Amino acid sequence: MARAQEAATTGGAEGAEGAVAARLSRLDRYLPVWIGLAMAAGLLLGRWVPGLSAALEAVEVGGISVPIALGLLLMMYPVLAKVRYDRLGAVTRDTRLLAASLVLNWVVGPALMFALAWVFLPDLPEFRTGLIIVGLARCIAMVVIWNDLACGDREAAAVLVALNSLFQVVAFGALGWFYLDLLPGWLGLDTSGIDVSPWEIAAMVAVFLGVPLAAGYLTRALGERTRGRAWYEQRFLPRVGPLALYGLLFTIVLLFALQGEAITSQPLDVARIALPLLAYFVLMWGVSVLLGRGIGLGYQRSATLAFTAAGNNFELAIAVAIGVFGAASGQALAGVVGPLIEVPVLIGLVYVSLWTRRFFPPEPAPTGP
Repeated sequence: MARAQEAATTGGAEGAEGAVAARLSRLDRYLPVWIGLAMAAGLLLGRWVPGLSAALEAVEVGGISVPIALGLLLMMYPVLAKVRYDRLGAVTRDTRLLAASLVLNWVVGPALMFALAWVFLPDLPEFRTGLIIVGLARCIAMVVIWNDLACGDREAAAVLVALNSLFQVVAFGALGWFYLDLLPGWLGLDTSGIDVSPWEIAAMVAVFLGVPLAAGYLTRALGERTRGRAWYEQRFLPRVGPLALYGLLFTIVLLFALQGEAITSQPLDVARIALPLLAYFVLMWGVSVLLGRGIGLGYQRSATLAFTAAGNNFELAIAVAIGVFGAASGQALAGVVGPLIEVPVLIGLVYVSLWTRRFFPPEPAPTGP
């Protein structure tokens, strides 16, 4: 990856743009395909195994099916095991980047998704609620991939991911209550049929983010202490990394098996979820790049700022939607549609980002680990 970034810097934006697809692993390059196949497999499974819903409900803990819960935890752990928790001081000293990231992630992003969800889905409360939850789940997963492909600042991305991870544990529940209950009431919007408890949301975040966050931190601390950082990042992480995708695909198969009837009977309603998502990713990325350029950040940190703000932690959004509303809910379905739209859109924005480098002053190439 470092050689690809160096080539992109020395060879010009055009060469970097042409190499984006080649620099993605096969799993990441075809992620929309794998998600589509998982959706199709789930629909077929739901049709061929009519007793599947009852079987999943028979093994529940706290109202959540154990197989689905395991899939959710499996897709969260590898992401959090990759975070470099010891690099917080490297970026927190850059107050411009830190302040811009916090504002974009925790003020602009949720507010924008709230507005788009109500504009595009005023008559579909379950999908609308699911999208708002997606907007609250700030990106801590594939942003590292998008950042590397766009030749962003790798250390800054790692630190912002760590900060977002920690902030979500304490803020997600309160923001969920604000955007799903308090703010609609203030604006006089109709929220009938949607009963949201901030404590339920906080509990789901504690389980599906807090547990893998603690496991990821301990894994890195123990792995680096006993075997060293080189072994941990070059040998261990490549082995556990694909588990996140396997957990995501497993969860999608089960969700679509449970939701097959709703999906096939209302395909246009499902398609409507894509429109606000598309608008959200493009607007958040564009605003973030302009803000980074406006406050004097170089290209690398502006790109990092943009991708950490535009991407969303769809794994957590799916987990919260399932935990609070159930696996067969429209909220969970909206969360699942999220990565199907996010992945190809952000890959496209990587190309756009590389093109925008010509509008920034030259700066040194990003360094490797």
